[in-house]
Amino acid sequence: MLEVFRRLGSVQFDPLAVAGRSHDLVLHARVAGYNPGWCDLLYERREIFEAHNKGLSFVTTSDFPWFRGTWSRHGRRVLAENAEVAERVLEKVRTDGPLSSLDFERERGATTDWFGLPTNAVRAVLEAFAVTGVLGLERRDGNRRYYDLIERLLPADVLAHDVPLEEQLRHKLLSRYRAHGLLGVGGAGDIFGGIGPAKPDPRWPEYPGRTALREELVERGELVPVGVEGVSGKRFVLSEDVALLEAPPEPPPSVAFLSPFDALVWDRGLLGSLFGFDYVWELFVPPAKRRWGWYVLPISFGERLVGRIEPRIERADARVQVLNVWWEDGFAPRSAEGFVDAMRDALRAYLSFGGANRLEWAPHLRTEKRLFLTRP
Repeated sequence: MLEVFRRLGSVQFDPLAVAGRSHDLVLHARVAGYNPGWCDLLYERREIFEAHNKGLSFVTTSDFPWFRGTWSRHGRRVLAENAEVAERVLEKVRTDGPLSSLDFERERGATTDWFGLPTNAVRAVLEAFAVTGVLGLERRDGNRRYYDLIERLLPADVLAHDVPLEEQLRHKLLSRYRAHGLLGVGGAGDIFGGIGPAKPDPRWPEYPGRTALREELVERGELVPVGVEGVSGKRFVLSEDVALLEAPPEPPPSVAFLSPFDALVWDRGLLGSLFGFDYVWELFVPPAKRRWGWYVLPISFGERLVGRIEPRIERADARVQVLNVWWEDGFAPRSAEGFVDAMRDALRAYLSFGGANRLEWAPHLRTEKRLFLTRP
């Protein structure tokens, strides 16, 4: 698991657990026999912590120095706007130990939510202290967060390691290229979120610009530009991965279900041009306009993306429901060598991952039910 964190740099966190929490799905796709409790254990041991790196993510504790100084100005502004509340909250945490927003009386302040409405100033300053590195998350109880002083959560030698901002940004940028494997200079969405604009901008003078950082990494030999047949634009691989291009390994004939936040699916354009795979996470798409479903996971097999699956983990009665499956045009599960057995193995692993003992298929999936007859 720690090797996965090292390779990906961070694993994005999302509390929605319909098909499994996002970070658990990322680890499940890469670690044989993965149990969601393992990640929780690393968190309890303080071997990983929560930070912002392309969204809220889990990062190894040893990487804390590279994530402590680039958090948003918004947090500093919230603390300045709610100075009196912030002082009281911090003193209470210092005195009483780990606390959540429910351990305080609700207070109103100058801060508003996304809709311009007054928000709970206590919750706002707790979150602001977390993103400015004063507090850290001691634990989660469901989606409720408990905060404590960062010096009570992380080792003193880690906290004492001071890394300049530009080096932090360079570290984060390189980690994005390492995690994905074939990113270009840009991309839709928040592929490079948190690293600043592509070029220097007077509004954010502390950010040197991603272009300059990337060029430095190329000059150092840490990133290598490559061209990909059929893919427009320049792409970059890590120098340590060049050997894989020269002598590509045979992909294992295994099946994995990918999280919507998995690094492999960050660049939707590349999925289309390289794999011929059109993927849109339709969680926020109105039901009538969805082509697939609400929480749908891409299915990988060897070196291909072969379809989509919409599973639901029903923890109350220890079962997994498969609401739908969509196969890519031209892909025939029965005809793909090794696929049926690999899919059965993946479904058995997913049952164990979800703590379930039976698999139920939607009525219209009779063919899949017969083909992938599975026992936990």
